[in-house]
Amino acid sequence: MRLTTKGRFAVTAMIDLALRETHGPVTLAGISQRQKISLSYLEQLFGKLRRFNIVESTRGPGGGYTLARKADEISVADIIVAVDEPLDATQCGGKGNCHSDEENHGLCMTHDLWTNLNSKMVDYLSSVSLRDLVQQQEGRGIVLHDLRHKKIKIEGVKSERTAPVVAAKKEIAPKRPLVNSIFNLAQQS
Repeated sequence: MRLTTKGRFAVTAMIDLALRETHGPVTLAGISQRQKISLSYLEQLFGKLRRFNIVESTRGPGGGYTLARKADEISVADIIVAVDEPLDATQCGGKGNCHSDEENHGLCMTHDLWTNLNSKMVDYLSSVSLRDLVQQQEGRGIVLHDLRHKKIKIEGVKSERTAPVVAAKKEIAPKRPLVNSIFNLAQQS
């Protein structure tokens, strides 16, 4: 099996997006920063994901990406195929021309093995939804922070509660009077 960084990065970015989209469109810059994936690389991947109706984009201030379908309707196989990632373990690319000699009918001795592996890989990746991967991350205790609300984890409670973020008060030290200030001179008179 040849699964390159293209497929891995696409799946990782989609998990990040699915975890955060409830707070509105997710920016590629945010995904890039959190997942340490090049922004220009993400732009290429998301262009392909958009063409396959996996994500939708929103332009302008507050814009970004959201899922085009529900997370449980998007499989890992859908994501990998969308970004042109080949799921093929055969040497011939599944064409059956492993050898050019007539004696073996063009197939190598392990062609059927690798073809069956391809089938199992596609079946497995098709059975895993983006929602499954999000739930896996949530099960690990991932707590997300939103700019508008802060998630609070309460011991003994399965769900999290949201509370508005309260700005911390910053104490300002009193300013010293300037020695040569006109106001200072007026006060001394």
